[in-house]
Amino acid sequence: MTPASSTSYTDAARLVLQRCDQLGSYSEEPDRRTRRYGTEAMRQTNEAVKGWMLAAGMQPRQDAIGNLVARYEAATPDAKTLVLGSHLDTVRDAGKYDGPLGVLVALACVERLAARGQRPPFAVELVAFADEEGLRFHTAYLGSSAFTGVLPHEALDQTDEDGVTLREAIRAFGGDPEAAVASGRQRDDLLGYCEVHIEQGPLLDANDLPIGVVDGIQGQTRAALTITGVAGHAGTVPMDLRHDALSAAAEFVAAVEQRARNTPNLVATVGQMKVEPGASNVIPGRVALSLDVRHLDNPAREAAVADLRAQAEDIAQRRGVSLEWQLVSDQPSIECSPRLTMLQGDVVAAAGHTVAIVSSGAGHDAVMMAALTDIAMFFVRCKGGVSHSPAESVAVEDVAVAVEVLERFILLLASGGDAA
Repeated sequence: MTPASSTSYTDAARLVLQRCDQLGSYSEEPDRRTRRYGTEAMRQTNEAVKGWMLAAGMQPRQDAIGNLVARYEAATPDAKTLVLGSHLDTVRDAGKYDGPLGVLVALACVERLAARGQRPPFAVELVAFADEEGLRFHTAYLGSSAFTGVLPHEALDQTDEDGVTLREAIRAFGGDPEAAVASGRQRDDLLGYCEVHIEQGPLLDANDLPIGVVDGIQGQTRAALTITGVAGHAGTVPMDLRHDALSAAAEFVAAVEQRARNTPNLVATVGQMKVEPGASNVIPGRVALSLDVRHLDNPAREAAVADLRAQAEDIAQRRGVSLEWQLVSDQPSIECSPRLTMLQGDVVAAAGHTVAIVSSGAGHDAVMMAALTDIAMFFVRCKGGVSHSPAESVAVEDVAVAVEVLERFILLLASGGDAA
């Protein structure tokens, strides 16, 4: 089904980017873009998006956790629901597009439907999740966990760096902490969930493609390691008598890189390291470090993690240091719906673009939504693959493609599968 004309896709894309600019001005910090859960910057963001939702003829509300949820009702009552969405919070010193772009592209599609007076045979529910990044409470997918009914009650007692509990933050944000953990969105009426997001990687840009169809989200294992040796004077302890925790950690970091390079499609990162006592003339006695391992294939990821743990234990034994290994999280990979992925490919081709199937190395709210319904994702090219940075950049032409393919996807579902 070919979309009827209203404003051009380029005009819609320009408006999306203008709105991204506006939301990008809402920040807790004057010199960088930081928008954590429950803050005044987050409140300003929700109010702006709520106003645009209302103007589009939707019915917005803020749920118990603070997600902004709006509906564009179907042509008939008691219809099924297609959920669209992404998140509005940011990392520290963020770009403008990670999260908000997906919310605003979806809103642009609803606006185009409303401008034509067109209502599909299903409701469109747009969800702007209040926290995906987990910057404030170190709880990723906070908004979508509550939306899907899997937020654990004990999470309410987690505190931020100022000692504020999540329970207190939810109340201050106008929510209800007990309701946030007690209930979630019912699945009975759902057709599926589709999320538009910047790629956060370089593949589309390297292949000069504006849009990609996501087939799955990589599984992720995170571990925290503590290596304890013996601190000593840098000038008096001979090299063969040292138990240097940092040297052991360095050997492990090299092993992590080598394991990832030797395993197709595996990525592994040591992104944090704390050295104690941290003096230039003292042999490091203790090192705390992180490990992040990702792969779309769960057995390949699990095998890599097991191998790296064995290597860490071997390094510790050979160097005479002790090792503590704590599993922080273990998230299996998530497969996007083959049915929806096929339809996505159809609409990308119908719009005149190469169908690129890509996997996501980053986590998204779609991870949580997969427990509730079928999921689908479109990736939009971002310049150089740069994300989680003020240097995030998208082209208006690519955003126009995103608006077009998402609208075509909605209309294809409405027509029962004819992409012509």
